[in-house]
Amino acid sequence: MDALLSMFQKIWQALLSFRVTDFFDIILVTVLIYAVIRLLRGSRAFQVIKGICLLLAAYLVVKLLNLEASEYLFSILFKNALIILVILFAPELRSLLERFGRRSFTNLSLFSFRNGEDEIKTVTDTVNDFCKAASDMSDTKTGALVVFERETPLNDVIATGTVVDAASSPQLFNGLFFKNSALHDGAVVVREGRIYAAGCILPLTDDNSIDSEFGTRHRAAVGMSQESDAVVVVVSEETGNISVAKDGELKVGLQSGNLREFLLDALLLHNGDKPDKKKPLSGLFKKKDNKSSGKEGESDEK
Repeated sequence: MDALLSMFQKIWQALLSFRVTDFFDIILVTVLIYAVIRLLRGSRAFQVIKGICLLLAAYLVVKLLNLEASEYLFSILFKNALIILVILFAPELRSLLERFGRRSFTNLSLFSFRNGEDEIKTVTDTVNDFCKAASDMSDTKTGALVVFERETPLNDVIATGTVVDAASSPQLFNGLFFKNSALHDGAVVVREGRIYAAGCILPLTDDNSIDSEFGTRHRAAVGMSQESDAVVVVVSEETGNISVAKDGELKVGLQSGNLREFLLDALLLHNGDKPDKKKPLSGLFKKKDNKSSGKEGESDEK
């Protein structure tokens, strides 16, 4: 009873000494923890965390059994824990800082689509042009890979291809991915509502959870969406299915109308601009494990 009374007295004293700044401190720590969990969830880093937890469990066993040699080795390891963690989680830390940077300097971005009615109209027209071309390519089973740049500049990706910098049109999209075109194997990058580059090489994802039926185009789309905030659209050369990769997740089996709303939502609406009265659809798309019919064969491995 004395211990309980002492505990409640400490709690009461803490409440009496609680300041407004303490409230903001708690909120800040909560937001940081939430951001880290969201960043690591579903990534390879989560497996690393599991390994670290097992390592800590082993250290507790060593400590309890008083194994001096093993404890000495663990102590050396933990002295350099901060450096080891920075090395292990370097890609995740970079991604986290990029996300904070995008949110902090959204209005100052050199490549923002959402500054003025002219930009909104240009992006909307480009999305309409692409959706028409995507529908045509889906019908003819023409493989395509298109990256819509958002806040993160993709200069390193653009450098691997050929700069086009042309106004969009359905005919141009179709022409770039025509099978006899010199640039049809790579990806097209759309920047500020213009077809900026073609024949670009994208990084492939290392995520082994992606079904083996998806070929190189789909893996490149997911990889690009993991390393940036870009939205990547894939048209399968084998099945004609349209897929979208965003934030490392792959949405499969979209129709032209759904694709249009998804792209407008991703490129315009998330910052408050509304090109039309339609609202983004929720719960519309299939999860990643809902597979498209047929295998992505050798033709999709280009």
